Amino acid sequence: MEKILTIAGSDCSGGAGIQADIKTITAHKMYAMSVITALTAQNTTGVFGVFETPSEFVEAQIKACFDDIVPNAVKIGMVSNSQIIKSIAKMLKFYNAKNIVVDPVMVATSGGVLMKNDAVNSLIDELFALATIVTPNLSEAEVLSEMKIANLNDMKTAAKKIANLTGGAVLVKGGHLGEEAVDILYEDGEFSEFRAPKIDTKNSHGTGCTLSSAIACGLGANLSLKEAVKNAKEFVFNALSWSEQIGHGNGAINHYFGIEKRF
Repeated sequence: MEKILTIAGSDCSGGAGIQADIKTITAHKMYAMSVITALTAQNTTGVFGVFETPSEFVEAQIKACFDDIVPNAVKIGMVSNSQIIKSIAKMLKFYNAKNIVVDPVMVATSGGVLMKNDAVNSLIDELFALATIVTPNLSEAEVLSEMKIANLNDMKTAAKKIANLTGGAVLVKGGHLGEEAVDILYEDGEFSEFRAPKIDTKNSHGTGCTLSSAIACGLGANLSLKEAVKNAKEFVFNALSWSEQIGHGNGAINHYFGIEKRF
């Protein structure tokens, strides 16, 4: 069984963060481990509080995992301050971690800010250099590329700019742009487009966390990066394709579409 480690913040309402990651990894029938970087008081309507994990305890969690159960892939989500970022980078370098997916979580779907301004430079300097792939959404890509994104050509330009910061692959997620949900992958100097019909729903809480975790699952199973992104996008599309409303805001998605209900 493939082992996947998620390093991210906890969403007490269950739709995003560590909880979405564990659901995604479990739905792929893989073994999920977690390192919690922060506790958040949030739900589908907003983020109401953030309690950051001390960086030395983040290190202790990573050590505990790698010393016993070496992961096939690592997904990194919410990392809210520079010291936590530096601690994660130090430990991943020490253990020579492979298949690292970095989702630069800056703002929650509900609008809550999840990363301090001074952490952005540390994220670029410390974690992007270790990443197999970085997966910013449009607003995050605008911050990282220092440009406005209005169309597919802008997405490609931004992806190339971000890749210059990382040395690895970049997936710019364009779900909120245009009539289709088009994501742009830039890998080894080449662009690939991943398209899906846009689903008319406000229930998108945790889609970014889910996509990056699903990519980690694909990489952990030795898929190529393009195959991992393709499968992850299909997983998110299916998770979005349901009618149930969980929460009063940007509702939760259905991680369990492939799991038979037992009762």
